[in-house]
Amino acid sequence: GGGFRGGGRGRGGGRGGRGGMGGGAKVVVEPHRHEGIFIARGKEDALVTKNLVPGESVYGEKRIALESGDSKTEYRVWNPFRSKLAAAVLNGVDEVHIKPGCKLLYLGAASGTTVSHCADVVGPEGVVYAVEFSHRSGRDLINMAKKRTNVIPIIEDARHPLKYRMLVGMVDVIFADVAQPDQARIVALNAHHFLKVGGAVVISIKANCIDSTVPAAAVFAKEIDKLRQEQFKPKEQITLEPYERDHAVVVAVYRPLKKKKDA
Repeated sequence: GGGFRGGGRGRGGGRGGRGGMGGGAKVVVEPHRHEGIFIARGKEDALVTKNLVPGESVYGEKRIALESGDSKTEYRVWNPFRSKLAAAVLNGVDEVHIKPGCKLLYLGAASGTTVSHCADVVGPEGVVYAVEFSHRSGRDLINMAKKRTNVIPIIEDARHPLKYRMLVGMVDVIFADVAQPDQARIVALNAHHFLKVGGAVVISIKANCIDSTVPAAAVFAKEIDKLRQEQFKPKEQITLEPYERDHAVVVAVYRPLKKKKDA
């Protein structure tokens, strides 16, 4: 099994014996308050997910193996500088909605680094429909999905959900990172096709992708407005500093069910 390729930001890129994080250091893994996500506490704390395919890294990330009795569990370090979702979790997003057993439609999957962690989180009972238009990134995505059988790679343009309607069932959550000026419209279009009523969207917004002539805060406000017009109820907005500049993650609920008044 390949050793750790030091994905280290100053984490001693060495072979790091068993632990992966600084060799022999004692590492304790605790559940994060978001189900399916964990924190590895060692010399430095790290966000981790439980590796669905033990013994393999996806993109050179570090792995941590823990043994208790006969069973061995492996975790993969989830780097917030490489994943907007990880950055949102570390910045305290209230609800990620992506959890064990959930069905996720992921728009803008790229090479599948964040998708692989989502696959770890939703686990074998869940599924990730991963849409990516670029054939080049798509190759990496398809290779990753060979091992992670709960990932369904779809090499199509997210602007045309009808093209993949035969592949995607109803989903609980849509995550979007498509970095297009009409991202809100793209998300709405996919939600109208595939998102259950009361389902959630988690959207990564890169301000200068949408409009580089106005301040980031104004862009975020306008995007949230567009979501409102498409029957979403915005729940929270979180900026991604220090991991990304002028990025925000917005969480919204789709056509939230009206609470029945107690008779």
